[in-house]
Amino acid sequence: MSWLQAMVLAVVQGLTEFLPISSSGHLSIVSKLFFGEDAGASFTAVTQIGTELAVVIYFIGDIVRLVAVWFRGLFSAQVRATQDYKLAWYVIVGSLPIGILGFFFQDYIRSTLRSLWITAATLVIFGVLMGLAERFGKQLRAQARLRLSDGVLMGFAQALALIPGVSRSGGTITAGLALGLTRATAVRFSFLLAIPAVFAAGLSEVSHVFEPSPYGLQPSAAQMIVATVVAGVIGYLVIAWLLRFVEKHSVYLFVWYRIALGAAVFALLGFGVIQP
Repeated sequence: MSWLQAMVLAVVQGLTEFLPISSSGHLSIVSKLFFGEDAGASFTAVTQIGTELAVVIYFIGDIVRLVAVWFRGLFSAQVRATQDYKLAWYVIVGSLPIGILGFFFQDYIRSTLRSLWITAATLVIFGVLMGLAERFGKQLRAQARLRLSDGVLMGFAQALALIPGVSRSGGTITAGLALGLTRATAVRFSFLLAIPAVFAAGLSEVSHVFEPSPYGLQPSAAQMIVATVVAGVIGYLVIAWLLRFVEKHSVYLFVWYRIALGAAVFALLGFGVIQP
């Protein structure tokens, strides 16, 4: 991997990680279109550590409160009755599906599932699903009315993002809207839900990212560190923008973008401009 490739892909990761448009899909598309090779699942997972650090910094107050309440709740029935204690458990339970499925299907994730045919299809299909959730979701329940079932179902939706093109935030936001959560609540819970899963995935891939592999470009340690930092800084700015955006706007902008990008990738593949 060259420094130009590392920086371009880091910027793409930072811009797309928190938007419901699939960062892994964009990394795969950009790297194959402009550099002729896939960025690789390991590079994607490790740079996500940078963007998740951005989440931790942005939501540090919420995270410290939830962790403290969770530990206190282990010894206090009164604390266990609070919404914050329940929310902490919702995040824990919701993080399990992607961790379990990611562990058992890691070989497919790093190889077969990274086909651009699959990415293009999932961009379109899950874009349509997001549009339907926006259109028909009641959007009546705020964070105080989150339930365990929300955490479980949004956790399984997050697990679908193991397939490039689905989008971790896209899957969870779509599920949240379909379950009747307000748009802002679905987005905030999506961010919190991502922290354990993405950190675990990134740390598990550190040992693989520098290994010779037929499934992606191979970065140096310096490139990996700088790319992770760049992705994190850009990701922080995107978080602030997205939270303000969803308070006043629907997600249709992302729906139409996903469908258009998926159609464009199908066309590029069909004409042989890029290889799957």
